[in-house]
Amino acid sequence: MNQTDPEGIIAIAIPIVAIVFGLSLAMLRSWLDYKKKKEVFELHHRERMAAIEKGLEVPALPAELFANTMTPGKPRDPLRSGLIWTLVGAAISTAMYLEDKEHWAWGLIPAAIGVANLLYYIISRRANDQSASTH
Repeated sequence: MNQTDPEGIIAIAIPIVAIVFGLSLAMLRSWLDYKKKKEVFELHHRERMAAIEKGLEVPALPAELFANTMTPGKPRDPLRSGLIWTLVGAAISTAMYLEDKEHWAWGLIPAAIGVANLLYYIISRRANDQSASTH
């Protein structure tokens, strides 16, 4: 493959663009999360300062300000990611099987991640149900 032909350039550019775009999205999400938290802290600080100036009781800081919004914490997150990973793995395996019937097993890696997330969802849901019924 000659590096000056258009197909060679496109073959090299696609992974580079995908990696740069993926990393850029991750950095943008981190920056937007930081900016959102900073604005919330500033607003709460102004509210606290106004209460102090007026001699009112200072409102407590809500626990949500200290929660990490980028990590999944909701019970539906493992279910959603499990379904996504499982279906992506199945799609990759199917596409690779139809294409060359030799490397289809590589799609089992994301499928296994999806199954692990689904198992985590089921196990954590049962544990939550059991702890709720004992209280």
